Amino acid sequence: MKLLGREILHYFKEKYAEARSQIESWEAEVKGSQWNTPHDIRKRYPKASFLKDRQVVFDICWNKYRLLVQVSYKNEIVQIKKIGTHKEYDKWKID
Repeated sequence: MKLLGREILHYFKEKYAEARSQIESWEAEVKGSQWNTPHDIRKRYPKASFLKDRQVVFDICWNKYRLLVQVSYKNEIVQIKKIGTHKEYDKWKID
């Protein structure tokens, strides 16, 4: 998969160093993955939350942080939308 919006993750890793290794592992896995359906994601990330418009929320650092992406299965693109603390996530307005 092609990963867009990585600068969002870069800034987050600078601010929350404890999340760095898990985010970098997630990035590497996404780049090496072939997701054709939500089921492909669910097989690897059973706790991922699937929202409307092909949006997916991943738990980072045992649910301390949340990562919101939008997946284009047809074009093999994962667009990073937001990442934040669980408390911040509770305030996000997700379209």
